[in-house]
Amino acid sequence: MSLSTSNYNEIMRMYDDRRRNNAILLDERIAYVNEHIDGYKELSEAISSLTVEHTARAIAGDKAALAELSELIADLRNQKAALLKSASIPEDYLSPIYTCPDCKDTGYINGAKCHCLKQQLISQLYEQSNIKDSLENADFSMLSEEFYSGDDLIHFRDSLQISRDFVKNFDSDYQNLLFYGTVGTGKSLISSCIAKEILATGHSAIYFSASSLFDSLARDSFDNKNHDKIFSKDIYECDLLIIDDLGTEMTNTFTVSALFALLNERALRRKSVVISTNLSLEDLKERYSDRIFSRITGGFTFCRLSGPDIRLAHKFK
Repeated sequence: MSLSTSNYNEIMRMYDDRRRNNAILLDERIAYVNEHIDGYKELSEAISSLTVEHTARAIAGDKAALAELSELIADLRNQKAALLKSASIPEDYLSPIYTCPDCKDTGYINGAKCHCLKQQLISQLYEQSNIKDSLENADFSMLSEEFYSGDDLIHFRDSLQISRDFVKNFDSDYQNLLFYGTVGTGKSLISSCIAKEILATGHSAIYFSASSLFDSLARDSFDNKNHDKIFSKDIYECDLLIIDDLGTEMTNTFTVSALFALLNERALRRKSVVISTNLSLEDLKERYSDRIFSRITGGFTFCRLSGPDIRLAHKFK
């Protein structure tokens, strides 16, 4: 689902609230220091007076005024810092306060979305897709070998190790993963575990079922009233995209074309993709175009999962 203008405006209002609340907190800190540290307020007032005086002198033609002002202010600031230190107050206690110092709580850096805004936009998408509920129950420590044996156990262990390495080396080693195999063998759960770990490291991640992903891309492509295009843009730019249950979507010319464009564009940007599917490799080749299959076989690490349906095994245990 694409993010509506109202959703986006709601997020930007949150940034307004952040700036307002942080400004109030700073004012409270300044009031506390002025009240409890003798001489601090007077030093601040002296800086203001000197600034006005020397600026007027500079405007009148005194070329030495600004250099003199700089020296005087530096000395007064050192005195203020000494007063804070003597009161065991941190040196930066009265510096501007930001929830995100990178963008100074504006959401943008040089006209581009800050990482914090990107994650807010993605989190809004999570809320709409109920993905947060899935991630709450996903953790590598919860994965068990209990229902695997023989070759199935080997496949599970190999897939788990590849997944852990994927997360560990995410910043230094560009990779894509394809989980394939029979129904209910843990593909989606491991994918969710990866998403949770990646999000925990401060990266952006989007997790969608194949059907909802392509439905959303179609709406972004064909809905002329949707001018934001926030969804489709972040699909290309997020650090990690997880496509769950590839093959459950209605396959047509659009989905095949959109999938190739998505994989190709993210490969060019070196942005990782994790795909899970119940289709065999032969089914993938038959269902999608040769160039998609070539892109997957050439750019993905394969993780096969096999064995009994774990969900049924849990149910009748």
